Amino acid sequence: MLYEGEDVRRALSPTGLADWRALAATDFFARASEAGSVVATRELDAPGSLPEGAAGLLAHERIPFVSYPYEWPFGMLRDAAALQLGLLLEALEEGLTLKDASPYNVQWRGARPLFVDVGSFERLREGEPWAGYRQFCMLYLYPLLLQAYRQVPFHPWLRGSLDGITPEQCRNLLSRGDLLRPGVLSHVALHARLDASNGGSRRDVRAELRDAGFAKGLIEANARRLLKLVRGLDWSPAPSTWTEYGATNSYSEQDSDQKADFVRAASESASWGLTWDLGANDGRYSRIAAAHSRYLVAIDGDHGAVEQLYRALGDERHESILALTLDLTDPSPNLGWRGLERKGLAERGLPDLVLCLALVHHVAIAGNVPLAEWIGWLRTLEAQLVIEFPTREDTMVERLLEAKAGGHPDYDRGCFEALLSEAFVIERTEMLGSGTRVLYLARPRE
Repeated sequence: MLYEGEDVRRALSPTGLADWRALAATDFFARASEAGSVVATRELDAPGSLPEGAAGLLAHERIPFVSYPYEWPFGMLRDAAALQLGLLLEALEEGLTLKDASPYNVQWRGARPLFVDVGSFERLREGEPWAGYRQFCMLYLYPLLLQAYRQVPFHPWLRGSLDGITPEQCRNLLSRGDLLRPGVLSHVALHARLDASNGGSRRDVRAELRDAGFAKGLIEANARRLLKLVRGLDWSPAPSTWTEYGATNSYSEQDSDQKADFVRAASESASWGLTWDLGANDGRYSRIAAAHSRYLVAIDGDHGAVEQLYRALGDERHESILALTLDLTDPSPNLGWRGLERKGLAERGLPDLVLCLALVHHVAIAGNVPLAEWIGWLRTLEAQLVIEFPTREDTMVERLLEAKAGGHPDYDRGCFEALLSEAFVIERTEMLGSGTRVLYLARPRE
């Protein structure tokens, strides 16, 4: 992949170029491109600039912010799975298929999934099965089943393994009673048994199925069953401090409105490219800032809160707010070969504006991150900052301190302001009406 301005360019082999041209000639690809479910792509006429061995060059639109499946809430993974299966079914009707089924082939415009790997489409070879079925199970279906049926979070699994969850691992986490649930017997138990009977051998299953007369209709039937199964899966977040935050937080209505006005004034002061809302929760302040940002990434460590935000953004058809779930005290690192395949949070694009509201006390006290370290990291982002500091008298801070030995003596407004002033120029300060929370607008110190 090469980045050229607003384009992402991709070189194609002779076979890849033939597959691309077959794809570009189909009606379904034109419809999907028009609908925005497949990345906008064009072939470049640049024979003199082709890399060695390449036969063609494509240009794709650039995605505002790249994300990964281990940062998505349940609903995002489910919707990405449904998009990929839907595209497979449409491709089969016109003689094409998908060679794989990786969620890394899907990115987002806000709450809308976008398939970005047009190189995954290839011409269908008669008699061959869908090569992506196993990968779909391991990276889509099993994570969704475990979250929906057993409340097992899929994020650590996907972050820890690029290949996903094996049939055996999934089966071992499901109970005997789960065999009666949709999809478990056929896609988990039988799949695991087949793996065990093969003993890990590399049989040429494609050749065997081709020789047996495997038909396209079987792929279609399997894909339709999977699509029905995926769409029927659901996960309801358990009530928590964060999923109920809007109704149970300690803010008065006056404080909430005052805070919203502060964020609005900061957001209106410029037109921002990329904004991050750290600790976004229900997205109230994300929506305010997004009105003056080209794109906003709303981040929260509570899966349930992010799931609720994603559903709300989907209902609103919001395309400029991306909701992600990750722990900022242990954010996504650089992963894959030489740490280059999947990038850490900051390496994917630095923000111009950062909201850090009702978060500092959780990072410093619950997360045991020194204030100096937290502010130092914020400074590396080189962004304008809206940050909130709850004082030691705040009820939430008192609750957090009670659970901690030592009392965190450095958690103090004076200490915080001194550290903030070393890294940033404080342009505005405002105490909320409650008298226990202070808002700051700051810019990076030169």
